[in-house]
Amino acid sequence: MLVSVLDQSPISDGSTGVDALRNTIDLARLADELGFHRYWVAEHHGGPMLAGPSPEALIGPIAAATQTIRVGSGGVMLPHYSPFKVAETFTVLAGLFPGRIDLDIGRAAGTDPLTTFALQRDRRQASPDDFPQQLAELLAYFDDSLPADHPFHRLAGMLPGRPELPKTWLLGSSAQSAIWAGQLGLPYAFADFINAEGSQIAKLYRERFEPSRDLQAPRTAVAVWALAAPTEDEAIHLSTSSRMAFTLLRRNQLIPVPPPEKAVEFLQREGNPLNGARPGRRSIVGTPEQVRAEVEAVAVEYGAEEVIVVTITYDHQARRRSYELIADAFGLEPRVPGNGGTAVGLTGPALASPR
Repeated sequence: MLVSVLDQSPISDGSTGVDALRNTIDLARLADELGFHRYWVAEHHGGPMLAGPSPEALIGPIAAATQTIRVGSGGVMLPHYSPFKVAETFTVLAGLFPGRIDLDIGRAAGTDPLTTFALQRDRRQASPDDFPQQLAELLAYFDDSLPADHPFHRLAGMLPGRPELPKTWLLGSSAQSAIWAGQLGLPYAFADFINAEGSQIAKLYRERFEPSRDLQAPRTAVAVWALAAPTEDEAIHLSTSSRMAFTLLRRNQLIPVPPPEKAVEFLQREGNPLNGARPGRRSIVGTPEQVRAEVEAVAVEYGAEEVIVVTITYDHQARRRSYELIADAFGLEPRVPGNGGTAVGLTGPALASPR
């Protein structure tokens, strides 16, 4: 089973978005050295907790700072963009970092309705819900399959990264995304950390799968929220930061990731047990052995060939250590550390050390 990383670039209380972005680069280097398969960055807008509104802007620096790990989006929220612009951007990345770039497409806004509206180019009215048409257009640019009489037909040949292309996935947490992924013959990444009741949706994807030029059999990855520490008690203590932030998020109160001490006091006032569980969401929290066992159980539940681990902690070093422990528990083969990426003419970016 492949094990990968999803990084939402969390902003800790008292730090800045710049700190979070530097931590993302640092964690990507570590994930590459530890032997994780891929490193995806998420898209969220207009909030104080997550510093990643532009996966397309982060992927290049991450790929340049690493050696062999695949790098991509988890995901790009297509309704905010022109399909042609997304195709151009990701072929540039694919051309610079051959064989390493993933484009995981999502439908959600990644923010609240007001921020969604602010993201629009034309604000005279809300944008239409035409995701299936957007997705079909995007894939047609990559496949060069627009009809000859289509007004955009010639643009597919103008993508600057050709012949290199990103590997396209569909991200989802609902049955409709599974149907689209299956019909289009795309690999499917399910966000269990959003919807832990997705095993039947993953099954639906496999049932609806139709082979495509690039994928002959269904391929499923499941993204899970997990946190490992040397002891279960420590892991539970560290997880309280995320639990407090998530509890307030459900009340439309967005905050940076709080320190565990503050979170413990909050949860005790709320009368919530300190057991690592997040209300309404699956959390995998414990020792490395406990985390591996539960992650493997989720993979079996989903019929997934790959697990993508997302972890949020207040302390960046605790997050690094969690991924180190998970890599060791799964027996990942470490890679030799390097001094930069594999892009032609590029070296690793000069970034300050994370705080």
